[in-house]
Amino acid sequence: MLRIVIPLVLALSCGAALAEPVHGIAMHGTPALPSDFKHFPYANPEIKKGGKISYGVVGTFDSLNPFILKSMRTTARGMWDPEYGNLVYETLMLRSRDEPFTLYGLLAQSVEWDDDRRFIQFNLNPDAKWSDGQPVTPDDVIFTLNLLKEKGRVPFSTRLNAVEKVEQVGVHGVKFTFNDKADREFPLILAGSTPILPKHAIDPETFDRSSLVPPVGSGPYMVQTVKPGESISFERDPNYWGKDIPSKVGLDNYDRITVQYFLQDTTLFESFKKGDVDIYADGSPGHWANAYNFPAVTSGVVVKDTFEPKLPSGMFGFVFNTRRPVFANPKLREGLSLIFDFEWANKNLFSGAYIRTQSFWQNSDLSSFGVPADERELKLLGPIKDRIDPSILDGSYKLPVTDGSGRDRNVLKQAAALLKEAGYAIQNGKMSDAKGKPLAFEIMTQNADQEKLAVAYQRSLQLLGISVSIRTVDDSQYQSRTSNFDYDMIIKSYTASLSPGIEQVGRWSSAARDREGTDNFAGVADPDVDTLIDHILTARSAEDFTAAVRSHDRMLLSGHYVLPLYHVDQQWVARSKRIGHPDVVPLYGYQLPAWWDQSVQ
Repeated sequence: MLRIVIPLVLALSCGAALAEPVHGIAMHGTPALPSDFKHFPYANPEIKKGGKISYGVVGTFDSLNPFILKSMRTTARGMWDPEYGNLVYETLMLRSRDEPFTLYGLLAQSVEWDDDRRFIQFNLNPDAKWSDGQPVTPDDVIFTLNLLKEKGRVPFSTRLNAVEKVEQVGVHGVKFTFNDKADREFPLILAGSTPILPKHAIDPETFDRSSLVPPVGSGPYMVQTVKPGESISFERDPNYWGKDIPSKVGLDNYDRITVQYFLQDTTLFESFKKGDVDIYADGSPGHWANAYNFPAVTSGVVVKDTFEPKLPSGMFGFVFNTRRPVFANPKLREGLSLIFDFEWANKNLFSGAYIRTQSFWQNSDLSSFGVPADERELKLLGPIKDRIDPSILDGSYKLPVTDGSGRDRNVLKQAAALLKEAGYAIQNGKMSDAKGKPLAFEIMTQNADQEKLAVAYQRSLQLLGISVSIRTVDDSQYQSRTSNFDYDMIIKSYTASLSPGIEQVGRWSSAARDREGTDNFAGVADPDVDTLIDHILTARSAEDFTAAVRSHDRMLLSGHYVLPLYHVDQQWVARSKRIGHPDVVPLYGYQLPAWWDQSVQ
């Protein structure tokens, strides 16, 4: 049970020094921007606000509350969506997209914390107000955390698990004291990934029910019109309290934002071609190269932009569901991983546009690819190092390069040898186990692009007598089956940042293996993986953090939970020429909240 004390003068435990208020906090090191910074480097403060933009998304929604379990598969974008700028609900602090993991003041104008990160105090901006004019108070913060614990969905419902005590401090302060469950990242998660809700405008009894009633928020926009399952329109709040604080200057530049919903991406793109949607983020090199020969492009009404962020590659690949007995053996997974002919697929399906992915954090210092484990990393690994493939440990590991024929005999021979170690051999033309049971599984796909990859893989697997079926399902069924882990193999993308942390628990930890709705798609439950994740979460120095992520990377690669596919080092976005953006590209790539309507300039 949480202890709530109102009010309280800030006092630290036995002998600790009094914390000084700071304008920003960083996961490692110190914030790059000074206390008197005027705006983020990727925001243009000279832009005149006004005009409109229309976004398009694939999906649907039946509620404007994104924080409850019923909204997990039917999300109302924009309500709580950093991609568009958290239009309605806000956090205590705002993350800079030009630093690995640094937060600056938003609802909280300053913070106080200790070196051990056993507590954090948020000092709310006295000017912060809700859209109905009521002030944002410490009581709202305390109410929010308790409400989400009782009525919210994961991860919001678990925020207080790491909190021993929450107290109001004076008029504008609220202090969280942490228990032993809190890691060093948790204060930043609390600050930048937790919505703050208005106590006076919410009935706790009905909070967990789906609703389309426009809510009260503290953000720069208010919900104007709602067409269930079709669109949501947001209008600028003319009295928005935060328009002049440094972290918001040059952002939120439109008077009206509309988010339209489509059942399929092809329908969304057709709407973009007609000018009903202003932005189309393209993730397919073939589509990017060949689909933009329509009149709006040739006339200059539509503009194609390429951005080059400084991000790790992440991991896109076929995921083995190790909950299925067929995929329990890592040698089997390794052998199956070799069978996919990337060189053939890249040449014949993607015109050579892709780079083979070799690491979960490729293209960054966090990657283990091509880097031997140093003394610091080996010390972190301890006896776990004996479970890591020696070639992955010494940095020499690399996925085989085929001759691009789709049937490279040398690589297939390597794969067959690994399958033999796993207890399989070809009997009567079929890859079978010692009891004569054929090796067979199903790949569940979500769209035509995934199906195309699955067919290419299926063709190669057939060369070794492995029977694979492909099932393409609609978005609703896909979401339901992935949430329940009801599949043999799927294709998934694991995004990567320069500050991995608590999301690794949801993706790879034993605790997440059997919890519905988590991202542990591979079904990993390994105490050694849990230990390596904990090293990431508890690292104090940048050097220890890098070593911790590299060791985690090596362990995941050695486990062969994912068959690595490919990545590109660019972001592709097509836009209406009416929409402008800054010249500066921050660390994390383009940022839509910093874009604007050029027709009003």
